[in-house]
Amino acid sequence: MHKMWMVIDARRVGFLGAAGVVAIAAVIHFAVLSSPRYCDHLGWCATAPTYTPGQKLGG
Repeated sequence: MHKMWMVIDARRVGFLGAAGVVAIAAVIHFAVLSSPRYCDHLGWCATAPTYTPGQKLGG
């Protein structure tokens, strides 16, 4: 059992775990903020004059 800790560095696992959480959070936030409900609030929809309510952004 102790040999496993020699192969897997606890600091490396912790760093990869934290990086994974940050990456997932960034993807979720981007998906939420790019939704029509929030992009208009942030002014992102101003670049799409042909936008209509219910239209999916990005195709």
